[in-house]
Amino acid sequence: MRELLAADDTIGEPAVNISIFGAFVLVTLFITFRASRNNKSAADYYAAGRNISGTQNGLAIAGDYLSAASFLGIAGAIAVYGYDGFLYSIGFLVAWLVALLLVAELMRNTARFTMADVLAFRMRERPVRMAAAISTLAVSLFYLLAQMAGAGGLVALLLGVSGDAAEALVVTLVGALMIFYVLVGGMRGTTYVQMIKATLLIAGAFVMTVWVLAEYGFNLSSLLGGAQDLAVEGRDVLAPGAQYGLTETSKLDFVSLGLALVLGTAGLPHVLMRFYTVPTAKDARRSVVWAIWLIGIFYLFSLVIGYGAGALVGPAEILAAPGAVNAAAPLLAFELGGTVLLGIIAGVAFATILAVVAGLTITASASFAHDVYASVIKRGNVPPNGEVRVARITAVVIGAISIGLGILALQAGINIAFLVALAFAVAASANLPTILYTLFWKNFTTQGALWSIYGGLIACIGLIIFSPVVSGAPVNELTGKSTSLIQDVDFSWFPLNNPGLVSIPLSFFLGWLGSRLSKDKPDELKNAELEVRAFTGIGAEKAVQH
Repeated sequence: MRELLAADDTIGEPAVNISIFGAFVLVTLFITFRASRNNKSAADYYAAGRNISGTQNGLAIAGDYLSAASFLGIAGAIAVYGYDGFLYSIGFLVAWLVALLLVAELMRNTARFTMADVLAFRMRERPVRMAAAISTLAVSLFYLLAQMAGAGGLVALLLGVSGDAAEALVVTLVGALMIFYVLVGGMRGTTYVQMIKATLLIAGAFVMTVWVLAEYGFNLSSLLGGAQDLAVEGRDVLAPGAQYGLTETSKLDFVSLGLALVLGTAGLPHVLMRFYTVPTAKDARRSVVWAIWLIGIFYLFSLVIGYGAGALVGPAEILAAPGAVNAAAPLLAFELGGTVLLGIIAGVAFATILAVVAGLTITASASFAHDVYASVIKRGNVPPNGEVRVARITAVVIGAISIGLGILALQAGINIAFLVALAFAVAASANLPTILYTLFWKNFTTQGALWSIYGGLIACIGLIIFSPVVSGAPVNELTGKSTSLIQDVDFSWFPLNNPGLVSIPLSFFLGWLGSRLSKDKPDELKNAELEVRAFTGIGAEKAVQH
């Protein structure tokens, strides 16, 4: 085996790593500046002028969805835990069926820029928009936390940076660069970067997959056997139970995780916002079909990459590297192709993080500017370009908060696929019940929407705060550190790492109960108009031009 980590914990040649990394940054900067020329209105900044084709949008959705969790986190989870790590891929992919069948076309037909446009259509606008904006910001921050941690760990690995202060500086610099992209390019620039990133990511994963299989004579059984040979002592990475199933609590945790993953995608604000960039409902459906194919193919590659990292690098080497479990894919690239392949794969991984962060930041800032500033504070009386200006200011604030949280996550060494699963739990708890009730239940009321959003959000985040994710997780024998965000304290009382099993059903129940107890009477005319628009698209163009 190649000697992966030098004494200073760097891999490859830092100069070569940074050169390739810098080339990716320059190319994406050029694309962003070119795209910014067309950002003349809120529709251009938020929805790329609504002229992205279904195929292009499908590629962009894949670029938006295949985050650092998909490339770095899942590969690491498979390398260390085997079969149980691949469960993330299955959950992330199956979730798109929910989005395709229940959400994509209907949201495109009924909304203008944000999720709140749908919810406020037949309810009291100001309280519902405020609640939806708060929910969007919460989901985006959880997702951004994972991406920042992934970016910081990746760059720290390339530069050989060690120590909490140095890693914090790396996360800060990377975060500042990402915020700059969002301020300049808007949704159009983000879309192009996502399309290029998806192409590069799938191509890079394909190369690594073929290379790994070639190392074992294209014999998958030999690869799996090699992964088992280097597995943590006593751990069977070819069977269920290495991470979930050892205890009754971990079995419940797996059910909770699966529920969050399968239901979370249809409630992710940055995914929903991509449906508004296409001109027709047919393009929205085509977008999701393309995304499913591309994402499914990538996750098959991730299975080989993960087991390849386990077989050729080994869990002990992976967990000892900067970024811990998230370093599996870069370490495998260095083992296979040395410095050049490492630099290319790391550059692709960074482009992956960049594209996802840009989409998340635009979504969060658009939600605040469009739903809170323009609709609640200004009541529609917004000066020209005022909404976009507020969106850009919000992007800076959100970026700064996510940098701080990302530093905590990086230093705790938490798997970013797991962190993204928490964002899915928040989305499935606070957003999805309200969206489905709004689209499919005529008796859903404003009170029901508020109870569902706030109840699901508070329950989900509250349970996360008092879970082992934040404090009290046991020390990992291989790393010598707890995987909690806050070290050396324990105020946890909720046993599950993912709260979806409790918070998602609770949110559905609160939406139903709030509506049943509400004194508001549904507006039959608004109900009928929403139903016609959602299922036929009639009137959708009027809403777009509004």
